Amino acid sequence: MTEITSGKNLSEEILGDVRKRVSQYVAGKPCLCVVLVGDDPASQVYVRIKDKAARQVGIESRQIRLPETTSEAELLRVIEDLNRDPGVHGVLVQLPLPKGIDPGRVAYALDPAKDVDGLHPVSAGRLLANQPGFAPCTPLGCIYILDHHKVPIAGANAVVIGRSEIVGKPVSLLLLHRNATVTICHSKTRDLPEIVRRADILVAALGKPRFVQGDWIKPGAAVIDVGMNRIDGKLIGDVDFAAANGRAGVLTPVPGGVGLLTVAMLLRNTLQAFEAQTAPKPP
Repeated sequence: MTEITSGKNLSEEILGDVRKRVSQYVAGKPCLCVVLVGDDPASQVYVRIKDKAARQVGIESRQIRLPETTSEAELLRVIEDLNRDPGVHGVLVQLPLPKGIDPGRVAYALDPAKDVDGLHPVSAGRLLANQPGFAPCTPLGCIYILDHHKVPIAGANAVVIGRSEIVGKPVSLLLLHRNATVTICHSKTRDLPEIVRRADILVAALGKPRFVQGDWIKPGAAVIDVGMNRIDGKLIGDVDFAAANGRAGVLTPVPGGVGLLTVAMLLRNTLQAFEAQTAPKPP
């Protein structure tokens, strides 16, 4: 029988812990600032969701909205101002950015201490070296789901489809640090269905609706669907949910799965940034 993950319940569990910890601070509160460039409708929805969730747990939420015509240099100046602002503990630049702005340069401009989405090269390097730092929020959510369902990670064969900087690569490293044997697959991978059939843990993050077929899935495998594909106004995952349901041991739905945990992990990272920046310094 397949266990279907409730992203709502798990996100509320994380947010409840964040709310409790934030309430213990009386001299100051964590502050998250989200920078939105342009008027992409999906981005505006995501920013509103983050703002609402932050306020519900007692985190101060700020937004900086810039027009589509903003230049890269202007955006970098905004980020530099936020880096210097002691009242801001976490900074997130909403993606995608307008044409003409290099996301890599924007990520590099962030102060790693405030990089709560884990995109700065220093953050990526710390993750690679298994050192303390901020990991991207969606991969953190994936690991949280596996732990919640008590899926054994150590020794497991884990297959990750997708090699993006924000999901595929970091979730592969998080699994590797937990002693899984990890295979990263992508558009050039040969015999992909056969590789997937050997997976005890499958993370699908390639952005193709219903790409992973039910008969690819090893019976009893944990299947984490990170896909968010909008088809005819509906969100569809990268896994054929109907075909996987009943075959997988654990399965995340779309919507209602990993996406909800992404916001919760962002706020947990923001709290951790606040605690690190405001902790008493040794003499």
